[in-house]
Amino acid sequence: MKRIVIHWTAGTNKPNATDLEHYHFIIDGEGKIHDGKFKPEDNENCNDGKYAHHTGGGNTGSIGISLCGMCGFSGAKSVGDYPLTKIQCETMFQLVAKLCKKYKIQITPQTVLTHYEFGQAHRDTTSYGKIDIIFMPPYPWVAKEDCGSYIRSKIRWYYEKL
Repeated sequence: MKRIVIHWTAGTNKPNATDLEHYHFIIDGEGKIHDGKFKPEDNENCNDGKYAHHTGGGNTGSIGISLCGMCGFSGAKSVGDYPLTKIQCETMFQLVAKLCKKYKIQITPQTVLTHYEFGQAHRDTTSYGKIDIIFMPPYPWVAKEDCGSYIRSKIRWYYEKL
């Protein structure tokens, strides 16, 4: 595995069947980790069609992790009825740290990134224009352009504790 892409589901704080099919790991609003239908290794080669389809143009070699929530999000002042929670974000930071250790993935902007960041770096893919993750309700002081850096700094902190 070469990278981890972090998403939000744009749904409720609980995973649904679509979420379980499209992500390797889904974290609900209470911080519980749900395994998706596919294992990360299924994304080593996506030619057989049996893999987690989470990042348009970037599935091969990518682990997809999603936070349940953000249905109705339209901006920092209107996050919808299912905002991300602190416990699920902290669980995600810990999980990504463990996955980085397990798969020997360095924590860089190219290897641990949000779906938004992937789209910005790959404008010729269907991931371009995705907004997950441009705002984190538990950390409202983090600016849109700093979300990825903030996430990586938290992941590094947990990684060093392993």
